[in-house]
Amino acid sequence: MSAPRGPSVYAVFEAAASECAEREFLHVPLEACASYSAAPITLRYGNSHAQVAAIAQAFERGGLRAGHRVALALDNRPEFFLHFLALNRLGLSVVPVNAGMSTQELNFVLAHSDAALVVTHPGHAARLREALPPATPLQVLRDALAPHPTPAEPMPQPLKAASAEPGEAALLYTSGTTGKPKGCILSNEYFLEAGRLYTGLGGYCRFDGTNDRLATPLPVTHMNALAVSFMAMLETRGCLIQLDRFHPSSWWHSLRTSRASAFHYLGVMPAMLLKAAPAKDDSHAGQLRFGFGAGVDPRHHAAFEARFGVPLIEAWAMTETGAGAWITANREPRHVGERCFGKAPPGLAYRIADEAGGEVAPGAAGELLVRRAEGDPRRGFFSGYYRDPQATRQAWAGGWFHTGDLVRVGADGSFFFVDRSKNVVRRSGENIAAVEVESALGTHPDVAGSAVCPVSDELRGEEVFAFVVLRPGAAATLATARALQAHCLEALAYYKAPGYIAFRADLPQTASQKLARGDIKALAARLVGDAPAAAPGAAAGVFDLRQLKKRRS
Repeated sequence: MSAPRGPSVYAVFEAAASECAEREFLHVPLEACASYSAAPITLRYGNSHAQVAAIAQAFERGGLRAGHRVALALDNRPEFFLHFLALNRLGLSVVPVNAGMSTQELNFVLAHSDAALVVTHPGHAARLREALPPATPLQVLRDALAPHPTPAEPMPQPLKAASAEPGEAALLYTSGTTGKPKGCILSNEYFLEAGRLYTGLGGYCRFDGTNDRLATPLPVTHMNALAVSFMAMLETRGCLIQLDRFHPSSWWHSLRTSRASAFHYLGVMPAMLLKAAPAKDDSHAGQLRFGFGAGVDPRHHAAFEARFGVPLIEAWAMTETGAGAWITANREPRHVGERCFGKAPPGLAYRIADEAGGEVAPGAAGELLVRRAEGDPRRGFFSGYYRDPQATRQAWAGGWFHTGDLVRVGADGSFFFVDRSKNVVRRSGENIAAVEVESALGTHPDVAGSAVCPVSDELRGEEVFAFVVLRPGAAATLATARALQAHCLEALAYYKAPGYIAFRADLPQTASQKLARGDIKALAARLVGDAPAAAPGAAAGVFDLRQLKKRRS
């Protein structure tokens, strides 16, 4: 068996293993793996290389060939990265799967992706079997709870025909505005560009190539953990410290004992860490060079840096843009506490457009449109939406990628995030399409109509707010609100369910009888106290159901 020709994720890993076989490749602190390991897990490049080869051989014996896709429901465990590399070695594409999704959501992703095989561990086997499309085989890893997973068994036959594009490394699903997740085709070039860009940023984002240890609690089903932190450590021959998720009570302990030199964050994390009682060892300036992320609350940015001694470097990118359009506040002026995410890097072309597509006045807010300035305008971007060429064309209308994010550019060229123009809720780093939640509500027999929007949340960044119009005979009570939320929890991943529900006789509409999204968002903000004025004609009560949103085990 030989590795595929041409640049690939596996080729970078193979070079690292050849040069630095004894260096640590992947580390999982005990707090992050206690449910399946009695000790912390540390994998080295050399041993991991041999294990990746063994897994690849098992896949090849089972009939998998270049062009197949394999869905991986392996959480943030070491098995995920080993299998990703093994499949990439064979020229296959992976479909990272969030096993916490509902059965309906899992079924959609597994069927839409044309996955030839689904790989999981025993903890998710029952749920995955329930969600499997017809004739799609499921492989449950042997000894998956051991620190070092054993190679996969041969696959059942027959396998689906290959459907991945040449050079495709992953198919990553992300929420859109049309209700169903879209599959973003990510090439090997996408991954390599991400790693090279990140490690070459400089400024506050310093990697030294000798002792880089990057910690992240972010899920491998997102491009940040899948492509950014992982590829950065492969590029610098560093160690990825992969946590299962963010645990505020053990966060600093995990970073200290794993000797992290930097970490990734979401905006919710600084808020939660600042809530802890001050301690004499709060400063981590001697160990941690920087935190890298997005969405820190302006009220918390300076306070976090002053208390913990670590700069929080805000950045902007999307799954679709990858390194093709990536902006980072890695140098001064960072405009701390102003939602600034840096200046346009060399090679990035951009426009700030109004609703008609024209240029806004200097300093005014508008939608950010991006592309590469020279050569291929889509280099480093995703390759398109799988099985949705129309959505791909719409995203690239006029030769520019339409981000859906409203920003403004200051006098010094710095970008400042203002809002999203798309109907999306950004909760704890997860993008939630309003129409997807509205569709789930609409399948309940008591619901005549609904409108979903984001509202500000101190811990989660944003929360899902739903206005609901009930059918005659249904009571606008707490019991009804709970029943509607429970209905959504069955149909959707837990984080997508409404955290707030308010009942109304009707919904604000435009002259063309469409939902007046701006009015709806403003009304919801007033109802949860984001604005001081009372809302004329608003529903008398809002049911706060946030505490009932629980992660599936």
